[in-house]
Amino acid sequence: MHDGYELSTDRARLDRALVHRWLSEDAYWAIGRSREKQDRAIDGSLNFGVYATATGAQVAYARVVTDFADFAWLCDVYVSREARGKGIGTDMVTAVRDHLQPYDLRRILLATGDAHGVYAKVGFTALKDPSNWMALGKE
Repeated sequence: MHDGYELSTDRARLDRALVHRWLSEDAYWAIGRSREKQDRAIDGSLNFGVYATATGAQVAYARVVTDFADFAWLCDVYVSREARGKGIGTDMVTAVRDHLQPYDLRRILLATGDAHGVYAKVGFTALKDPSNWMALGKE
């Protein structure tokens, strides 16, 4: 992790109100998400928080939905506006990838509308044949 920042998977350390505000007010994929829904998402996921070591303030968040055997979905990746441009997002996604490595997962998926470059730095690539994938639910 970047100097001056630390990563933790301790769910109790998350600032849930802050994570909810970031996602429901500033993340295009989660605008309007209710606090109840966000809390359920946190409770059912492997969570990653990034914190400033000097103050303990949370500056970034990501969560992973996984079976710890074959599949994981990386989602809700968010870096606070004040902390952007420092490489924290790339460092966090790298740490997520490395944290999941011992599970020998077949695939880690994510969807992004605007951060392809960040994920490519960590090794993510476009699906070779997206026509094999299907979805049920809202866009």
